[in-house]
Amino acid sequence: MDYDYIPLPERLPLRWPNGARVALILTFNLETWDLTKDTDRPYYAGGPSILPDILPGNVPDFPNYSWREYGQRVGIWRLFELFDALGVKASCTTNAVTFERRKAMTDAVLARGWELLTHNWEQGELLTDFASDPAKEREVVLRTLDQFERFTGRRSKGWLSSSLRGTLQTADILAEYGATFYCDIMNDDQPYLLRTPHGPIVSVPYSNEINDFTFITRKNYTTDQFRDALIEELDVLYAEGATTGRIMNVGLHPHVSGRAHRIRALREFIEHAKSLPGVWWATREEIADWYLANHESHIPGQLG
Repeated sequence: MDYDYIPLPERLPLRWPNGARVALILTFNLETWDLTKDTDRPYYAGGPSILPDILPGNVPDFPNYSWREYGQRVGIWRLFELFDALGVKASCTTNAVTFERRKAMTDAVLARGWELLTHNWEQGELLTDFASDPAKEREVVLRTLDQFERFTGRRSKGWLSSSLRGTLQTADILAEYGATFYCDIMNDDQPYLLRTPHGPIVSVPYSNEINDFTFITRKNYTTDQFRDALIEELDVLYAEGATTGRIMNVGLHPHVSGRAHRIRALREFIEHAKSLPGVWWATREEIADWYLANHESHIPGQLG
């Protein structure tokens, strides 16, 4: 994987379809964790814990496991209900094991016709675990892509690694097997091309900054503070987008944002976003397809 350093002032204006200023992506992460692992090392289940003392993988950690499972049993359904009521869609990521263990969640996304893309095999298995074993990483990626295709009937066009922990070869593997976008690189407010031996793949950035884990679990934001931060981020990007278009991704986890006392923050943020005429409620695949067709109007001569 390789990409150019092109600072924002050296780019031509990015013009989204229909004159939009901001491409807004609201991401539900449909994640599934193992209760135990066959290891006496601390088990990192792909996100912050509600209790900080992480147990060895071979010891069941019921408080942290069941805290996360709340999102699968309750929180995600509250989020679906909110989005349905407001008439907006989420772009969803899923671990491959979710199709088997928590299939109701993926079925609900597919029934709504929302975007769904691959998010590793199991949330606690990071691709960086195989940084020195590229064959094993390839096996995990291909097994995940195959599982996705088996349950959805189509190949995933994009990928988000668990905890964004990809390796130098992850984008290369994805491009080789037909993916058009990759979400692990968080260094921009616009898409751009990553070079691979198999042709270009679009970086459509995720965000660990504009993310309920960061705001709520790490920074202890109140519901009002969470809402206000989302609104302020969008308002600044929207103003900047009058000159050159921007992307705003909001990372959401059902066991965090799906709590009853936090759902108001998303409702009020979405209502604000809907009041702005220049917001493109885009999918990542739509952004990637558009950028592949139009990137030379943004970065002339950019190489794939």
